[in-house]
Amino acid sequence: MSKEVLAGSKSKPVAQSQSLSATQVAEYLSSHPDFFSEHAWLLEKLYVPHQRGTAVSLVERQTSLLRERNQKLHGHLSELIDIARHNDIQFDKTKRMVLALLEAQTLDDVAIAIEESLCQDFYGDDARLLLFSDKPLNVNSLRMLSKADCSIVQPLIETSLPSCGRLSEAMNRFLFQENAPRVLSAAVVPLVKGDTLGLLAIGSFDAEYFQSSQGTLFLSYVGEVLSRVVAHILQQPQA
Repeated sequence: MSKEVLAGSKSKPVAQSQSLSATQVAEYLSSHPDFFSEHAWLLEKLYVPHQRGTAVSLVERQTSLLRERNQKLHGHLSELIDIARHNDIQFDKTKRMVLALLEAQTLDDVAIAIEESLCQDFYGDDARLLLFSDKPLNVNSLRMLSKADCSIVQPLIETSLPSCGRLSEAMNRFLFQENAPRVLSAAVVPLVKGDTLGLLAIGSFDAEYFQSSQGTLFLSYVGEVLSRVVAHILQQPQA
């Protein structure tokens, strides 16, 4: 009788020492992904809770997860394709503008090319080219003034970087003149080639079109191209 009791008392710790934790089971299954292919009968007994409160088999749940992942990847791919198409369109518009600027022979040609590109291809509502010169000129969207007469926009000049958003009333009126009341947001690009040559101002009648938080990579590129073209024309002998 005592032997039986003694034997029984030893059997409990043995069973405990052989028990597996959930972590060990998970690690084993992770290391043996083909386990259920060799023990398919277990799939009939295993269930994973579903979000709707029902139960589905492990295979069904795995299929569902793979389907969800596939849908996400498809969504990301569609976004990348849309971005690529948008970039292609932007590239074509930018190429047309650069080619028009390269063909410009006079500052009037430059002003016309900028206005046509920015107001037609890039949906700006007003485009102004302001250049610093001791010979005043005000023709259509081209204006030439001395730096001293442009002190109101000095903060925009000093940045040497494009500025986007809402301008002060005084700056807005100075840059866009008769159109100032309608221009609710703007982008201003300093033209720099050694010295600051002037400013390119693009206005929109939409208050949200140009925002201070938006990227300025495209505007910087336009400014670099325009600066070189303007500098080249200004260096030519005047007739």
